[in-house]
Amino acid sequence: MSEERTQHERGLVTEEAEPRLKRPPLFRVILLNDDYTPMEFVVEVLEGIFGMDRTTATRVMLEVHTRGKGVCGVFTFEIAETKVAQVTTYSQQHQHPLLCTMEEN
Repeated sequence: MSEERTQHERGLVTEEAEPRLKRPPLFRVILLNDDYTPMEFVVEVLEGIFGMDRTTATRVMLEVHTRGKGVCGVFTFEIAETKVAQVTTYSQQHQHPLLCTMEEN
């Protein structure tokens, strides 16, 4: 290669493309109704694990009771997965069959 061409290539300014950041998918954590878990226990779970106040927890519990399911929150995958595990473990420890799942938002 000629010296002139090499100098020209070195002087070339290239603009780096900015990476496009994609937001992580979000997941809804859902409680499912059953005929055995007491309503007060569901409120306790919503307050303790999801940090809801009594009024919000009661509203979500009534939604679970009347509609068969209720959304507890929307989180990234890892947090949603952890919340489901916490609800499942806590319910089992207290001998309640409360079911909790997650689905993509």
